[in-house]
Amino acid sequence: MILGPVEEELAKARAAYRDRGRWGDEDALGTLNFVDDAIRAHAASLVRRGRSFSLAQGIDEYRPRAATRWHGLGRSHDTGRAWHGSSRATTDDGDSVTGIGDLRGACTGRGVLLDVGRAVGDARGELPDGFPVLEEHLRDTVEAQGATSSVRRGDIVLVRTGQLGRVRRLGAWDGYAAGDAPGLSFTTLGWLHHTEIAAIATDTWGLEVRPPEFTEPVSSPLHRIAVPHMGLPLGEMWDLETLAEDCAADGVYEFLLVAAPLPVTGAAGSPVNPIAVK
Repeated sequence: MILGPVEEELAKARAAYRDRGRWGDEDALGTLNFVDDAIRAHAASLVRRGRSFSLAQGIDEYRPRAATRWHGLGRSHDTGRAWHGSSRATTDDGDSVTGIGDLRGACTGRGVLLDVGRAVGDARGELPDGFPVLEEHLRDTVEAQGATSSVRRGDIVLVRTGQLGRVRRLGAWDGYAAGDAPGLSFTTLGWLHHTEIAAIATDTWGLEVRPPEFTEPVSSPLHRIAVPHMGLPLGEMWDLETLAEDCAADGVYEFLLVAAPLPVTGAAGSPVNPIAVK
């Protein structure tokens, strides 16, 4: 899929998917505001077997800089503005407006796995590098997986492409960080917005498809809309392999998810050890 001129598409997306001001001028949670006490209580009720899954990659010399992480609301800017319209607030002391520490108690709720790799990928359950995950692929995955993967307001959605499993099998870590990758299409911004999910994470380095779907060079176009305009926290490099195997085995794709970032004051992002409990 090749999209139109970059600036034209970005301008349309800015107008269509804007949540700035929705929760007040000083808001630091963005779409995590959708998660309320009732949603967290329901998420806790999803625990049936007590099986716990860490969704974090290991950090070692074979995977330089490869830490499972949350991408905070101050990390991506567009037209010189960050979330809630402020100018870049990062100083020598860090991000004073939307630091990741503000999310320390907010990243708990109903997690939902959309295993797009298994639903529309190859026999190994993997999408090829450069594959753009479209809204139709997300909807097809929900239909294939059944009712427990229906996406609701306030969910934390996890999208498995299978790229991490392939990289781990082949030992191709250099390509994981810098090469082409499957990922969310720029065109999924409408789905991300109207579903009112709280956050989204994938098993890839940068969440969105690489290379981008434009004829002109552009850096992280989906990030430029999702973070500073929608206020949507993004998770990158999550290890979804073992969880996906369990979900495929028992047919249950919803779970309690606890994914608190490190409370580092002023940090733009944070490593995280997400825990899914079924």
